[in-house]
Amino acid sequence: MINEDIKAVMERDPAAKSRLEVLLCYPGIHAIINHRIAHGLNNRGFAVLARVVSQISRFFTGIEIHPGAKIGRRLFIDHGMGVVIGETAEIGNDVTIYQGATLGGTGKEKGKRHPTIGDNVVISSGAKILGPFKVGDNSKIGAGSVVLREVPPNCTVVGVPGHIVIKDNKKLKNMHKEEIDLDQVRLPDPVAEELECLRKRIVELEKKTIEKER
Repeated sequence: MINEDIKAVMERDPAAKSRLEVLLCYPGIHAIINHRIAHGLNNRGFAVLARVVSQISRFFTGIEIHPGAKIGRRLFIDHGMGVVIGETAEIGNDVTIYQGATLGGTGKEKGKRHPTIGDNVVISSGAKILGPFKVGDNSKIGAGSVVLREVPPNCTVVGVPGHIVIKDNKKLKNMHKEEIDLDQVRLPDPVAEELECLRKRIVELEKKTIEKER
């Protein structure tokens, strides 16, 4: 498992120079290893000890993962400071999470209250996914987005609250397919697009008004 985690970092982070560097210097790797210990303790009924392990891990890595969270294989937490993963969160395989992201709940309800993340999902810096819904496979959450409802597979979500702007690689503007995977910057902005439409409409109306006045 550790070898898979290190390999995932080497494949997805161009700054990673060696496997030894990843093992010694990447807090995301440390947090995942510690979580596996805490999760095992939690499953065996040692809830308090599991929380102690998770809190010690949080102190040293800046990444908070509740011992109850279920994490798949090859999770890559890049930088990781401020990442929070709640108790009933479930994360699939080959997921990438950037710093400041939150997989949280929305209230004090019992039972499932945190999101389920599918395979091959990218959660960009500062994104907040709040609630007991699923983010589908191969989807991408843009930086700073706040997602409050289910996301189908193969979608890109941006904004506050989050809006789906790409689905099944359709509705791409000024982007190429190969740029999508881990790019947190070149994403469509639905608010900016609407403002641009309004601006163009105002210009057209002004021209018509000037023509009538003549």
